[in-house]
Amino acid sequence: MPAPANPKIYHITHIDNLANIVASGSLRGDAQMIAAGGPATSIGMSSIKRRRLALPVRCHPNDCVGEYVPFYFCSRSVMLYLLHKGNHAEVDYRGGQSPILHLEADLRESVEWAQANGQRWAFTLSNAGAYYAEFRNDLAALDEIKWDAVASTQWSAPDIREGKQAEFLMRDAFPWALVRRVGVYSMPVKLQVDEILRASPHQPRVDIQPTWYY
Repeated sequence: MPAPANPKIYHITHIDNLANIVASGSLRGDAQMIAAGGPATSIGMSSIKRRRLALPVRCHPNDCVGEYVPFYFCSRSVMLYLLHKGNHAEVDYRGGQSPILHLEADLRESVEWAQANGQRWAFTLSNAGAYYAEFRNDLAALDEIKWDAVASTQWSAPDIREGKQAEFLMRDAFPWALVRRVGVYSMPVKLQVDEILRASPHQPRVDIQPTWYY
């Protein structure tokens, strides 16, 4: 399957973290978040997060994965499924998927911004937290992503699961102003997000997107 003409990218975060993202004007990578005392509510695997702090971004010498803000190329990610099930031994979070937000941005717009502002970026063909991840920093290589796996709703097969976890990465921080839409699970969550965004100069659309969830 060829790359979409205008791929979207998705960062998932707990609603507890949204006010700080809006106030700071950006999403930040794990290294920066740790230095700042951590997020209000962490939803990731602690062991994977630690590993990402040391894993190299091979197309950018001396950079580590944990210094980058991660995005998936799809909603309804494998990680969201783990949060939904709430029974993974390495995930401390047990609050389910309903408070989880999808922050959607446009890939090409994000890359244009990064290049104009001297911000390094990359993407992977699988989970960036794996030792064998392959990195690219040229949009001409987008067709190397397994887009059929990215779009798949059945990903129990290992090769499909790996392909679905391809990531877009931006060094240090990703501007809140590049977030074009917030996808939420339900109306109560939308109302909470609307209230948090009320004073924000940047107002992305907030949509209830049940198909983005399990």
